[in-house]
Amino acid sequence: MNAKTLMASLLGILFSLNVLAADFSQSAPAVWGYDVVSYHVNKRPVRGSGHFTADYQGATYLFASLENKNTFSKNPAKYVPAYNGYCAFGVAKGKKFAGDPEVWRIVDGTLYLNLDTKIQDLWLGDIDGMIKDGDKNWNRIKSAAPASL
Repeated sequence: MNAKTLMASLLGILFSLNVLAADFSQSAPAVWGYDVVSYHVNKRPVRGSGHFTADYQGATYLFASLENKNTFSKNPAKYVPAYNGYCAFGVAKGKKFAGDPEVWRIVDGTLYLNLDTKIQDLWLGDIDGMIKDGDKNWNRIKSAAPASL
């Protein structure tokens, strides 16, 4: 291998390592790319677009329209899902499972996601108790990695 080829290979390796070390925390949009305002305004989930985005508390939200983006920007806390979008039943039990944006409820103005419809049925059986337990557990687990719970 000549010096030029060796140098090119080393540069390629260094570039690859730099890419692997990059921060990809913003690579996946919040709520799997669904427009969080649509749950409140349209009364159903609508997929957002990369043309209308807003960042809030380290997450990137996508919106179906400029109007929804502007609505969100005026009061983001009103629209973000409880527990950063983790399954509300899971959080009530002290766990973190991905929430399905198609399995949701708005309770007292707050959006809650659940893992699936069977889990949501359990959550719906005691909404007040689940929210109370979820709120208490969230303070303890919000910074924990899901696998550690």
